[in-house]
Amino acid sequence: MNKYLGFFLAFLFVFSISGFAQNKMTKSADDAFTDQQFMLALTRYQKAYSKVKRNKAEKERISFRMAECYRMMNNTKRAEVAYKRLLTAKLIKQEPKIYLYYADALKSNGNYDEAIKQYKAYLEAVPGDKRGEMGVSSTTEAKEWLKNPTKYEVKIEKKINSKDDDFGATYADKSHSSIIFTSDRDASKGKEVDNWTGLHFSDLFLARKDRKGEWGNPVLADQSGTLDTKASEGSAQFNSRYTVLYYTRCWNELRRKNGCGIYRISHLGATSWGEPEKLEIAGGDSATVVGQPSVNSNETVLYFAAELPGGFGGKDIYMVTKQAGKGKGKGKDWGHPQNLGPEINTAGDELFPFIRNDSILYFASNGHPGMGGLDIFRSVHTNDKWSTPENMKYPINSPADDFAITFNPDEPEEGYFSSNRSGGKGRDDIYSFVVPPLLFTLEGIITDDNTLQPVSGAKVRITGTNGKTYDFTSDEKGHYVFNKNQIAANTTFDFLVTRKDYFNEKGKETTVGLEKSKDLTHNFVLRPIPKKPVVLPEILYDLNKWDLKPQFKDSLQGLIATLDANENLVIELAAHTDSRNTFEYNDVLSQKRAQSVVDYLVSRGIDPDRLVAKGYGKRVPRLLQKDITKDGFLFKSGTTLTDSIIYSLPSVAAKEAAHSLNRRTEFTILRNDFVPKAKAVKAGTSKIEIVQNPEENNVPYSIASDGNMEAACIVLGQTMSFELSKGEKDVFISQDAALQLLKKGLIDKNDFKGDVTRILGEGSVADKAVFTIHEMRIGMNTVKDIDVIVSKKLKASLMMGESTLSKFGTFTIDDKQGTFIFK
Repeated sequence: MNKYLGFFLAFLFVFSISGFAQNKMTKSADDAFTDQQFMLALTRYQKAYSKVKRNKAEKERISFRMAECYRMMNNTKRAEVAYKRLLTAKLIKQEPKIYLYYADALKSNGNYDEAIKQYKAYLEAVPGDKRGEMGVSSTTEAKEWLKNPTKYEVKIEKKINSKDDDFGATYADKSHSSIIFTSDRDASKGKEVDNWTGLHFSDLFLARKDRKGEWGNPVLADQSGTLDTKASEGSAQFNSRYTVLYYTRCWNELRRKNGCGIYRISHLGATSWGEPEKLEIAGGDSATVVGQPSVNSNETVLYFAAELPGGFGGKDIYMVTKQAGKGKGKGKDWGHPQNLGPEINTAGDELFPFIRNDSILYFASNGHPGMGGLDIFRSVHTNDKWSTPENMKYPINSPADDFAITFNPDEPEEGYFSSNRSGGKGRDDIYSFVVPPLLFTLEGIITDDNTLQPVSGAKVRITGTNGKTYDFTSDEKGHYVFNKNQIAANTTFDFLVTRKDYFNEKGKETTVGLEKSKDLTHNFVLRPIPKKPVVLPEILYDLNKWDLKPQFKDSLQGLIATLDANENLVIELAAHTDSRNTFEYNDVLSQKRAQSVVDYLVSRGIDPDRLVAKGYGKRVPRLLQKDITKDGFLFKSGTTLTDSIIYSLPSVAAKEAAHSLNRRTEFTILRNDFVPKAKAVKAGTSKIEIVQNPEENNVPYSIASDGNMEAACIVLGQTMSFELSKGEKDVFISQDAALQLLKKGLIDKNDFKGDVTRILGEGSVADKAVFTIHEMRIGMNTVKDIDVIVSKKLKASLMMGESTLSKFGTFTIDDKQGTFIFK
């Protein structure tokens, strides 16, 4: 960016035209360069270069000075060309920093690969120089940032930008519908030319949005000459009430070295202002250059940029504190500037500070590792220390200069910044940024496993960890969809897909951890419920044994998953033997084997009423539904493995393979109208049942091992048990139960009272922590916002007293029936 040098960083010299009359053009160019009047120096060097004929060393020196002028004026494209010409000059041995500055220009112009080569060339000439090392590492990192942009969306505000410099926007009213910014456009009052940059002086302009959110034409923020003058004004920020504006002014008196200062001025409304007051900081020397103010919420601490004695090399960021009772007003009540130290400031330039929430500092720097030119950084002040600055990365930052960020106080991820990146309207332009809301959709296609055709009329139900449930019925194309209002961020969704004559299917999708909007897709393949027996994967038994061996239990996992997903199915487990031995013996053996499978399924939580064990012995030879190769022998589809078929086989090995195919376990769907029972909630060895007769509002209880009554409740949609301790006034929850609620997303850190950094962490919840359960149901009654205390000693999930239980309604206890009766 050109103007951050022009109105603030330049030490301005103003002389009469006759004061620059010199005998030698080179000498006058050198003088202008020394005085940091780089545009003037460049013009004179160009003239001097054409007059130097035979002195090659002098021509190289002038070429280097011209490249330096372009660099100091921030004309990176011209600087790149100028430094490149010097790569073959003898001067580069004396001035190896030509490699460094050439690499910096390449980096600012987005030519990262060539920049890395030149940084490495500089390191060969000056081994171990941290600038070269940082150049290589930061440029390599910048390439990755370009490939992986952050969540911010950036937009150039074309209607308020011009072909000139426009930068440093600050919100100008409480509705945040207007801004004040710096510009050197034609309408500015400062018509003089800055000899550093060759650009006109800048002024402050005002732009407003209409009711439709469209920008109007920018106008001077002041028409009276009080705020905007013939000097150079810019880099402003309002106080939190928008009643006082702090800004920078660089004055230009003839025949003297001029500086820049920070002013404050009362905002009387619209474009009406009070009298400006110069803040006497940094010694009050008229040649001192300070500017780019940012004030904290109560206007007691001011941050600014300056190049003062004792700094870290370039322009640094300082802070100054308002001193109560000091001075006589008129800006003299500020203490001594304090440099923010090496964590913030570097040997490069740190500029454009913006203090947010009194503890987060944003600033621009070309000294910290970045993407090129000035980058915007973020640092947090905690425990009297500034954290290591964090690069805001792409797209907030770019290979070009990015600076002067400001945030909307009411929107944590919205605001403006300035940049001279490619694609702009002028030199420096104002950009807006925002983190768009995360929007998700979820859709998919449901197809038939056998026909691969779409399944219409399938009911898709999603249940989120946020407690919300939505249904959709697939259309004739098998398509289902849930919209952006249904798929929430940071939520995990469980699917249940049901359709008559099909097995149910379950699934899971999550938006947890997704930082960008996304259209999620989850397709399902439904398996038709077979009308014929289904052979389970091979389950082998020892001779004359029926115990289910551990290595074959895995063969039943698919069946368990099917039964879990289809709680309305009742199946028959059928065991078959081969034809050897008697009918009676094989009937008994197969029945015991079928029962062993049922017993295992019951141990895995399948309701025994859904399972029928039946041994068929050797009575039902297997009808092959497809070609099967067993032990190297092929058995064709449609073959029934009767004794006549088996004994016609050519070898003993083939016969044994056929017998083994007859030894099998199958399942058959008997019916699909089973009504699942309410699941018991276990605590130790106690048996707890969910309310069976909600219309009566009776809640059964059992006696826990400690003698307390124990019953079921619903906490945030989760079934839990509670114990009734008659004398207890508070509600307690075990650490394990609290942690489960936390892990499932039913509660979060916002529900806890106190310092959550001490309460939560390392996979646990602190003992005696207090949090709020926003909804608990016992029987038919629901109570909102119950505070509970975490107890590491509590064995039960929850414990409450009668006073808490009575909040769910007046109740009596039927000891004979073991029931709480709510009226």
